[in-house]
Amino acid sequence: MSLAHDVRQRRKELGLTQVDAAELAGVSERFVRLVESGKVSVRLDKLEALLGALGLELHAELRRT
Repeated sequence: MSLAHDVRQRRKELGLTQVDAAELAGVSERFVRLVESGKVSVRLDKLEALLGALGLELHAELRRT
């Protein structure tokens, strides 16, 4: 799954609108829309705030080739 899909799905599971999620995270509704649409470039601090408000975490893994 993609980050955009996971954020949208979790927001809906919590019964939140994009406006609600934005207010909880202290970001704009536009930012939530951009994340959910899969925008490639977003500010990490805002993304972390949104994920935290939704009870999600961002993890990095070392890719093995």
